[in-house]
Amino acid sequence: MISKIYADLIGKENLGKVPDYIPELACIDENKFGVNLTDLEHNSFGAGDFKQKFSIQSISKVFALSFVYEKLEEKLWERVDVEPSGNAFNSLVQLEADNGIPRNPFINAGALVICDVLLEICENPKDELLTFIRNLTEEDDVFFNEKVAASEMQNSFRNAGMCNYMKSFGNIKNKPEAVIELYCHLCSIEMTCKQLSKSFLYLANEGKEPSTKKQILSSSKVKRINAILLTCGFYDESGEFSFLVGLPGKSGVGGGIIAIYPQHYCIAVWSPKLNLKGNSYRGMKFLEEFTTQTGESIF
Repeated sequence: MISKIYADLIGKENLGKVPDYIPELACIDENKFGVNLTDLEHNSFGAGDFKQKFSIQSISKVFALSFVYEKLEEKLWERVDVEPSGNAFNSLVQLEADNGIPRNPFINAGALVICDVLLEICENPKDELLTFIRNLTEEDDVFFNEKVAASEMQNSFRNAGMCNYMKSFGNIKNKPEAVIELYCHLCSIEMTCKQLSKSFLYLANEGKEPSTKKQILSSSKVKRINAILLTCGFYDESGEFSFLVGLPGKSGVGGGIIAIYPQHYCIAVWSPKLNLKGNSYRGMKFLEEFTTQTGESIF
């Protein structure tokens, strides 16, 4: 099924554009296209460029949220809400109306708060987060791309505005410069579709890592994260993704998308050209076709 849909889509038009506001991402071959599915029985199926690393960008926010939520428990929601934003991922509009509390952890403002929490609870947040992700993939070759992080740092004026604004409400505890630096590194993490589809299996398995049986998160926390993925994982296109695909998922402006079918599998897609809402054009098309043809969704 994966190979069939992949072959069909690669022969069709590839609309959208590669984001140019992060110069390092603008250099990526826009025709790259990879897919990988890993199920709870350790079966893995891939097509195309599924073994090539790419900048996962906002997909990494799910790792950061999981790490922080496990430590802070329900206190986390005092600083970030769980509501869909209905606006672009880098919108400043709602922060004033909401007194510096971001609508959800996946918009940029919410992820900045999560990074602020990481700085509070970790001695070395970068190393600890990488270790967390490496344990999930059971591989050691997950790294930050320093060129991408530097490129993002040079173009973080809007994030700086949000961070400083939240600081004025007391919802950022550390220095905004440190928060933004960590955020840019978080977004620069590079992984393959194969690594991604394996690393998120704990969200399909009631919080347990399938290979080791280690409990990463409680089942109730996994339920809540999957709910936020379903309603907020694609910013102002989240409703469209739920409508067309029917799975919890998360996108990144690097062209990646992960989608989770609880009790069954995680699937990762990568295609750099983005639609007008900032989500992978081919990635959205692939997942819509996949869940339509298999009849597998949470609805």
